[in-house]
Amino acid sequence: MIRSPARPSFDAPVAAEPGAVVLIVDDVPDNVAPLHDALDDAGYTVLVALDGEAAIRRARQALPDVVLLDAVMPGLDGFEVARQLKADPLTAHIPILFMTGLTETEHLVAALEAGGVDYVTKPIKPREVMARMGVHLRQSRQSRQGALERSQARNALDAFGYATITVRARDGRLMWQTPLARDLLQRYFGTEAPVTPAPVLQWLERLLPDLAEPPAPGQPVREPPRLTLDQGPRRLTFRLHQRVGDEEDAHGEPGDWLIVMQETSDAAVLEALAQAFGLTAREAEVLYWVVKGKINRDIGDILGSSPATVKKHLERIHAKMGVETRTAAAAMAINRVPLLQPRGG
Repeated sequence: MIRSPARPSFDAPVAAEPGAVVLIVDDVPDNVAPLHDALDDAGYTVLVALDGEAAIRRARQALPDVVLLDAVMPGLDGFEVARQLKADPLTAHIPILFMTGLTETEHLVAALEAGGVDYVTKPIKPREVMARMGVHLRQSRQSRQGALERSQARNALDAFGYATITVRARDGRLMWQTPLARDLLQRYFGTEAPVTPAPVLQWLERLLPDLAEPPAPGQPVREPPRLTLDQGPRRLTFRLHQRVGDEEDAHGEPGDWLIVMQETSDAAVLEALAQAFGLTAREAEVLYWVVKGKINRDIGDILGSSPATVKKHLERIHAKMGVETRTAAAAMAINRVPLLQPRGG
């Protein structure tokens, strides 16, 4: 036998959620007149639809905070209305409470499977409806506020050149992306959500088994190896940042993984080197290749200069950086310019 969701106490006064909009859907106006009046008196803004099609139109236009939905109506019944509202990203977040005179288990199961979060039985008791509705309104608003704050925080990273995506561990589906991430994935892979690029999926498959093992007691949590993909002079780096959500999903898998992406290029590195140490453009190029482990002869071949010219540039670089050896210059450059730090993956 199906268990009814936990019922709040009806003894305490029922206060309206500030500014809440309620959509009542019932094909018999007389059935909901007392409920309409009670909600109106309590301070809610009440909208009414008399059939399923009107309910869907009104929900999409007004975006109510909660829908009170009659289960049995001619034409489009309440179950189908709920399914369509939940399938539309614009209205999927709206909690739906079914109003039904059907008490058989299969009907109540159908109501919940269609997307309902709760149900009340007819004849309707307005005070009970408001008490149960208030619980779901508060939960919905808290959930939406948390999602908004997370979205704002992630989108803020775009301004600093860090794009973010979330990928569901269970099936590799790309669930969310910032605008910058969308542009980068399209440019590097020609893909878009919900498709996660194959190299990213392969990288995650290598990492996730190790992440399932907690670190040994007393050992610090190590950052997983990064994935770096080159495209000419540009490169895109992926860093597995954290799991989104504190609980496992219904399949026992970790939920979504937050991945931070950053695009860099040799030009960006050279500019960073020049600014960090007051180098000329050519001196920055020489230092860049010193960091890469090239000797003077190799650097000369790359830059079209003689080894002697490279040596003179390197002497000026040492003087500006206050070091005496190329090894010290390379170490200081790596410490000062994060774009030079080794990339894993």
